[in-house]
Formats: sequence, C-alpha cells, structure tokens
Amino acid sequence: MNTPAKEKLVVIGNGMAGINTLEQILKLTDRFEITVFGSEPHPNYNRIMLSYVLEGSKTIDDIVINDWSWYEENGITLHTGVTVTRIDTENKAVITDGGHTQSYDKLLIATGSNSLMLPIPGSDREGVVGFRDIADCNQMLDAAKEYKTAAVIGGGLLGLEAAKGLVGLGMDVTVVHLMEDLMERQLDRQASAMLKTELERQGIKFAMGKSTAEMQGDHRVRKLVFTDGEELDAEFVVMAVGIRPNKQLGEVSGIQTNRGILVDDFMRTSAPDVYSVGECAEHRGICYGLVAPLFEQGNILAKHISGAETAGYAGSITSTKLKISGVDVFSAGEFIEGPQHTVISAKDEWKRTYKKVLLDNGRIVGAVLFGDVTESASLQKYVREGTEMNDEIYGDLMGTGSGCCGGGKSKTAAVEKMADDEIVCGCKGVTKKVIVDVITEKGLTTVDEIKACTGATGSCGGCKPVVEQILSFVLGDGFKKTVKTGICACTPLSRQEIVAGIKEKGLRTTKEVMNVLEWHNPEGCSKCRPAVNYYLGVIYPGEHKDEKESRFVNERMNANIQKDGSYTVVPRMYGGVTTPEDLKKIADVSVKYNVKAVKVTGGQRLDLIGVQKEDLPKVWEELDMPSGYAYAKSLRTVKTCVGNQYCRFGTQDSMGVGAMLERKFERLDFPAKFKMAVNGCPRNCAESCTKDIGIVGNDGGWEIFVGGNGGIKARLADSLCKVKTDQELTDTIAAVMQYYRETGNYLERTSEWVERIGLDEIRSRTVENEESRRALVASIEHALTFVEDPWKQVLNDKKTRSELFETAQPAVPQA
Repeated sequence: MNTPAKEKLVVIGNGMAGINTLEQILKLTDRFEITVFGSEPHPNYNRIMLSYVLEGSKTIDDIVINDWSWYEENGITLHTGVTVTRIDTENKAVITDGGHTQSYDKLLIATGSNSLMLPIPGSDREGVVGFRDIADCNQMLDAAKEYKTAAVIGGGLLGLEAAKGLVGLGMDVTVVHLMEDLMERQLDRQASAMLKTELERQGIKFAMGKSTAEMQGDHRVRKLVFTDGEELDAEFVVMAVGIRPNKQLGEVSGIQTNRGILVDDFMRTSAPDVYSVGECAEHRGICYGLVAPLFEQGNILAKHISGAETAGYAGSITSTKLKISGVDVFSAGEFIEGPQHTVISAKDEWKRTYKKVLLDNGRIVGAVLFGDVTESASLQKYVREGTEMNDEIYGDLMGTGSGCCGGGKSKTAAVEKMADDEIVCGCKGVTKKVIVDVITEKGLTTVDEIKACTGATGSCGGCKPVVEQILSFVLGDGFKKTVKTGICACTPLSRQEIVAGIKEKGLRTTKEVMNVLEWHNPEGCSKCRPAVNYYLGVIYPGEHKDEKESRFVNERMNANIQKDGSYTVVPRMYGGVTTPEDLKKIADVSVKYNVKAVKVTGGQRLDLIGVQKEDLPKVWEELDMPSGYAYAKSLRTVKTCVGNQYCRFGTQDSMGVGAMLERKFERLDFPAKFKMAVNGCPRNCAESCTKDIGIVGNDGGWEIFVGGNGGIKARLADSLCKVKTDQELTDTIAAVMQYYRETGNYLERTSEWVERIGLDEIRSRTVENEESRRALVASIEHALTFVEDPWKQVLNDKKTRSELFETAQPAVPQA
C-alpha cells in the first residue's frame, strides 16, 4: 500500500506566532512536509526576553524557544538568514532574495512587525537603532562598551525595558517620552507615577512631555534637540515608539492588505490556501501586538488546517500582564475612569502596590494592578465576561473576604471558573487545560515541574501567580509552594539520589532511569537526558552504550553549530603544537570547502568557521586529524608555553608534558568542559591560574592548581599540592579528574565544584589518603581502556616521552 504524499506547508517567518502555530499543528497531524523561512540567522527565540539579555540575566541561548535540533527532530526544513520577497499565488510558490523557489500546498505568512522609526532629522546617523531583534540587542551591547550616554525615545514597554538594560550595562540613560505618563496605553496616571518612581530608583532618568526635533552630531549622533529648545547629550539612541505590521510581502504579492494583511475568522487571506497569523495580520480591523492573541489565532488556524473542528477566531479582549524591570503590572479593559464609572481602588505605599477596578452600571469593565498581580486571572475573567460586582467579589478582590488571608477563596474560585482554553502563559501559549492535564496525569506538584512540561512561567514569569493558583486549585491541601529541588524540573531527585538509584536497581539506560525512578516528564528534558547519560557512562565504563540522542546537538555533530546554521571544526593540536604537514591539510580543506574564516583559538588551536552540515564527514576525513572536542563535555585543550626546550627561563618540559597529558585524557567524558595548562616556569605564560587544572613547573618539580575559570564566573585556581616527578604529577591529576567525574553535578565546572566540595576534602581524597588516591587512579585507568586511547603509558623518561610526542600518529576522530 502506497503512503499518500504529504502536503507541503511553507511558513514565512520563524518567530513566536508562526512557530507556535506549527507546534499546535504537529500535535494534531503529521500530514505536512514543513519548510520554514526566517530572515534572521537564528532559530525560534522569545523576543519578549531580549531585555533580559540586555541586562545580562540571560544569554541568547537562554531565550531560544526551539533550538536547531527541534527542527531536525520534527522533520522541518529551516532556512535561516533567508527572506521571501514574493509569493506567486497563481502557481503556489514562494521566491526568496537568493532566487530560490519553493512550492507549497498551504502557506502561512507570519512576518511579524517592524520597529517604527520616526523620520526625525539626523536619525540616519550612526548610533540610532530600533529594539526588535537580536541584531538590535547586539548593537546595544556593543554600544555600551564604547559609549556612556544613551537616550531611549518612547516610554512604553519596549522603551522601558531597553532603558533598564542599558542602565544595567553601565550607561547613563534618559527615557524621552512625548506624553506626561509612562505606558499611557496600559496604565492610569497613578500606576504610571508609581512605575516612574520605581524606575528612577533603579537609575533611569526621564524627560517627559518632550518631542525630539533633531538628532545632531558628526557621522554619529551626539545629542538630541527638543522642540522646546532644550538639548540632551546622547551618543546612542534607541527608537522604541511602536511597531508597524510587516505587510509588504502581502502587498507585492497581490494579497489584500490594509494596516496589515487582511484575514477572516479562520486566518485565511484573500489568496487561496494562504493564511496569516501574528502581528502582520489584521482581523476585523485590528492588528494585535500582544502575544496571547497571536497564540489564540495560531490555535484556531492549527485546528482548521489540520481538519479538526473549531469555531472561528472572534478576536481577543486584550489584557496586559507584564514584568517591567522587576515590577509587575497588569491592566485589562478600560483603565481610565470617566463620569460613567464607579471606581474601586486601594493603594499601599509601604508595599508599593496599587489596585483599581472600574464598574459601568455595576459591571466590571476594567482594572489596573501594580506591584501585586495575583488577582489578574480573576479580573481578566470578570472583565471579559462583564461580571456584575457583588459583596463577595468585592471582599475577595479588596482583601476583606472570608477566605484565607482575605483573598485565598477568590483566587482558587476564579481559577475554577476559567475556561479550559483560556491562555495562562502568553509567552508560550499555554492554556489552563494543558496545565491542569499535566498536573493530574503526571502527578506534578511544583511550578518548576509545570515549566519543564509546558514552558509556562519559563519566559517573563508574569503568569507564575496564576499557575500557582491552578496548582493550588487542583491539588487542594496537597499543594506546597516549596518542595525539594532535583537536577531539573522533571524529577525531585538530586544527582546523588539518581546515581544511588542506578547502582541499587541496576538501571542501564536513560529510559530505564526515568521510568523506574518515576520522572514526572517521562521523556526528560535537555538538562536531565545528557546528565543521566553521563552518570551511566561513569558508573558502567565500557558497558554503557552512549546514547547519542541524549547528547547536545554539537556533540552529535562533532562540531559547534553557529548562528547561521553552519558549523565550526576544531582539530586537536596536542599542547598547542602542530606540524607544517597538518597546517597544510587544514589550509587545503579550508579552501576546498569554502571555510569562511580560520581563527586561532585561546586554546592554541585552529578553528575552521563556516563548515556546512553536509560537508562535516568529508572535512574530518580529509583532515585526518583527531577532533579537538571543542563541542564536548571532555578535555578541550592543554595549553602550554614553550618551556625549557626553547625558553631561557623554562625549568620544565611544558610542551612535552602538556602533549602527553592531552593524549592520555582526551575523549574522556567529564561533567562539563575541562581545560588544562602547563607552564615551564612560574611566569605563567600559559595562564594556568584560570584553568580547571593548572600545572606550574619549578626547579624541584611541579605545582598543581585546581578550580580555575576564565569565563563568565571568573575564578583563580587554588594550589592543591607540589610533586617532584612526572609520574606523581600524572597520578595526582588522574585522581582529581576521577573524583570530579564521580562527584561533580552535570554541567558544574570545577570552579563551582571546588567551592561546593571544599579544597581540603579534595586534597584529602586525591593527595593525602593514599588508598583513596589509588582507587581513583585505578577507576580512571579502567575508564580509559574503553576510549581507544593510544597513549596509555605515562613515562618519566623525558627522551622517550619526547619521541612519543614527535612521532605518534593521530587518533581517528569520533564518528
């Protein structure tokens, strides 16, 4: 029987709206062959979280929603850095800026919106940017390194987040806002004033009621001139005055547009089999800029396009629940009182909270919350349904009801009344029903566990109070806010408990571990799967079959993926030393496979940047050099100085020892990446003080240092001990490595491990206690017999060691 060919679904736009729609489609059907085009060189990420990247609390990787492997695992062809310029609706094909043509059966336009850039004279100068994507974010990060003064034009959400981020980067920042109130489209005057006071306390300055007439400077902006004649020094300007639906593709393709691309209740455009969702779409005269409505649209479209029964999209009653620079705010419906309104309000200056509810003819029509948004779920429902105010609701909302602490009753009662399809987490499009289902079906008891399963609370965190209320409602008396934390939200078990369970029950695979030890999420997550795979490998060296599917994508590909989807290849150079023959091979391969750049790394190696995925096997084959494991949780490099072979200050053979140690311990798995350095004298040219293990030569032998780190959390290494011979050196290093392998938490660097375990305990187990030391060395030697290491013998004889270093053939890179 022939399997029917899949329909071709093409998605234009790799943002939150389009990819969330795809996620919903994938849950309903596998009938589509899916291709995605994204103009940015990144996988799907959360734009809402860019401000967290700016302030330094998150990295770009942290805000990725669906990483590169997600597309691969779901059979989705992803084209990043590619812009679709035209849709041929008659022949059902899209044409890209590179001239590529892709046919479709169904097409989804999710091109989002662009930053609105005001046509202010001088705004074309260098140093003026919007705040919409990662490229804008990177420009802001770069500017903060060089310039001191910044202006942010716009006192809405984006402007305030940009300002807070720049302040966190050390810049002197002034927000320039045309109106007298911040966020005047979401907050009333009282809440706006409280927000301004709080942000001033955090270091942001404000120029309210100001209109910019001109941006002055040379090639770069240097100051703003306002219409009232006042001036403001600014070497960097962020324009955050709003967004404009990106409808251009629809216009040039003959699809009907107005303010955005026109769609009906099933998100259909005027062209056959062409749909649109998100900020680029206009439904019943409205273009939505908030996340929740975009996910509601995607949910309707996913059902419709998959053949599931669904009502059409009737529009959204918008509410705003945001965390602005650490301050929670919420508004829904009408928030500026008029003569027709009855106003109920409460302000607490001590706790910096404010609450206002508006009634029209006795019905709740709007609300504003500042500082405490725990009532947001209740108020959102009341506003949407036009609920009539009564004494019970009043008492619950204003803290005078009979429930626990005056408000406990209403919180769970409001959650009980929430519709199943009501979106709780706007960032991820997670509904109440999804949360209730994972709690009841998987036995979840914490917000972190819900986050691991659904993504809710994992972005801005604004929905956490409502998720807690749902959890409390479902669990009743069994709900506890604080419970034991495991290695991730999938399990409450710690590393020690997991390792003990594996040994006690004889578990052999990741699936077995998660099943027998009763993981909440039976599939695990990107945190626990690699960790369990690692623990199994340490417990059963030579017996555990490495589970490639549990490895990170870089480890599966034996190369580091880059933001444009290409890879970097790093061959091994033992001790930072190579031969002219190997250099020639690197050059020949780089030219043949059009490598974009060859960079000298900090670990004394060469990095081939820009290798295409399909070329990776051939590149490794033609290099015929061992992998440098630049992608792995293993020994990366052993950095060396030239030592006594060449340096007039050198007292020890640092190059020979470094190469020997690197050959001995390469390919051995560790909890995290592992770096070493060997210095031939105390001048520290190889920077041993910032390595996981640092070795410094002196006239009497070697001094060993542990726990150094030169990365995000910089730490100088601690002196562990001094040894006299190469054999003592190797045995001590082996003992430290194995003790770290056995006791380190997965992804825990030695800098953190030393502080957690304690230097005295490490010294006792690896140096002072001879029995413990011998056992650790024996364990690591046993593990080394299974990694095909050709350098098993550690020789003190310098002549023999040098011969090994100079004549050895390289090992074959990992397949």
